[in-house]
Amino acid sequence: MSNSSIGIFDSGVGGLTVFREVSCLMPGVKIIYLGDTARVPYGSKSPETVTKFSIQGLRFLESRDVELIVVACNTVSALSLDALQRKMSLPLVGVLKPGAEKALSLTRRGIIGVIGTEATIMSRAYLKVIKQMDSKVKVLSRSCPLLVPLIEEGWLDGEVTRKVVWHYLKPLMRKRIDTLILGCTHYPMVKRVIQELTGDKIKLVDSAREVALKVKENAGNPSVISCSSSFNPEAEFFVTDRPRKFSQIGKMFLGYNINGKVRKIILE
Repeated sequence: MSNSSIGIFDSGVGGLTVFREVSCLMPGVKIIYLGDTARVPYGSKSPETVTKFSIQGLRFLESRDVELIVVACNTVSALSLDALQRKMSLPLVGVLKPGAEKALSLTRRGIIGVIGTEATIMSRAYLKVIKQMDSKVKVLSRSCPLLVPLIEEGWLDGEVTRKVVWHYLKPLMRKRIDTLILGCTHYPMVKRVIQELTGDKIKLVDSAREVALKVKENAGNPSVISCSSSFNPEAEFFVTDRPRKFSQIGKMFLGYNINGKVRKIILE
């Protein structure tokens, strides 16, 4: 796919962690990113609304001649992926299954924790996917509504962030989980804090990393490469509102300036 394009769709900025990982693993591929920033968050909306908005976003990416679309939003993957796959002719890659597969490969006691948005957790999507693969595994879930706002405000460390993260993790750790799925693409931004609080005995599953590995595998090049930069000079970024704010947060997520590369569109 060195001369092709990949689309990444997200409800906002969280999918930039997926963008970063795909850019690292597939540096020759152009990425077209769409964040529906006018209607974020999706995590508090109904499945019908999430599906409607997502179809509009995917059709826009399809019009940009991408060959594959990553549904980078865990909420969309949880609530709407099946419906989207029936509507779209392009191949879609969601974030749930790659993360679930990785968690199953890591767990030792068969007790997996999942943290995510309210909609993702309420959908029980990770539970269903994991149970389909291994019915004996125990899955414990916890919604973390304060994490996304903290991350988007740049509070990636510090006492407040640590207290909030610990508040969410403590009940799961008391249940002796040995593997934790970061079931929201924002959460890799506070991965270091989470790992420090859980300790090395609990293995973290970064859904952004796992979906990037799946995309690379689907492209026919499963070998893993390491990289030091996610800079993608040909990338295009589209949002439905507040391109300047997206650029500011994007710099924090990606580590470089994307001012002037973000365009505002209207989805219909």
